[in-house]
Amino acid sequence: MGKSKKYRGWALPPQFTLPVRVPDNHTHLPLGEWEIPNPEGQRLDLPTQLERAKNGGVGALISSGCELPDWQGTLDLTRTYPQVFAALAIHPNEAPLHARVTDPAPDGNTPKLHPHHEQYDFEAAFSLLETLIDDEKVVAVGESGLDYFRTSEAGVEAQKRSFRDHIALAKEKRLPLQIHDREAHADTIEILIADGAPEKTVFHCYSGDKEMAQVLAENGWYASFAGPVSYPANEYLREAARALPRELILVETDAPYLTPMPHRGQPNASYLLGHTIFSLSETLECDFNALCEQLYANSARVYGEQVAL
Repeated sequence: MGKSKKYRGWALPPQFTLPVRVPDNHTHLPLGEWEIPNPEGQRLDLPTQLERAKNGGVGALISSGCELPDWQGTLDLTRTYPQVFAALAIHPNEAPLHARVTDPAPDGNTPKLHPHHEQYDFEAAFSLLETLIDDEKVVAVGESGLDYFRTSEAGVEAQKRSFRDHIALAKEKRLPLQIHDREAHADTIEILIADGAPEKTVFHCYSGDKEMAQVLAENGWYASFAGPVSYPANEYLREAARALPRELILVETDAPYLTPMPHRGQPNASYLLGHTIFSLSETLECDFNALCEQLYANSARVYGEQVAL
């Protein structure tokens, strides 16, 4: 399964079908003109991506709208495609901009405000989010969290305030929280413990090590693995997966990013989810079909039976 031939451009669908419809619990479906072409400029339209996913056994797709201009478009997709659900939030890199923080980052990069940042300060943006989050097709708050990769000191403080507001919102609405955590493991965990994590807390595109996985296990938090768990250099992610109880593992694509092996370097899409599951089954030394059943059950437990198509 993991040895399929590489092709230029968009990858061909896997030559196997999932035995149950495992959800892609975090993706970014293209909205209107926003599509990621491959290096040759070719595009694969959304209906074809979704048809490939369906034919390969992928179930529900939870598309994350984490910038204000994407919220309504993400909800519109859920009206058109019954298998698509939404997670909505203000991304941690967006939070400082809505707070009008444009201090240069340590690498010298200066964030720039776009029209939606100038039109909506953080309070106004978050108020709009609160009005949309009650939509019946919204199954999670996310992605929210902390991202210290290119963030000034003032930006970090704005991210922390935003993260706390999203934690409170997820608890108020009794929704799962999908966490974006980049180079901010300790602070992310500290805030979750201090504020009280939502009942269902998911570390999207898990990037921590074995020791952090043990913290997740102690708290009953979920780790969602994406393509990087299949990359040869990332043994630390495979060690983390082995340290977790199987019932706390989810799977995602984070498409169009982080394409799994053997198609790394090509555009990602939900129809490639099976490659990540196959890599996890090898890592965990467990039966592929049994792991699919476990992932299906875990997803239904977190997001509700509506995603267990």
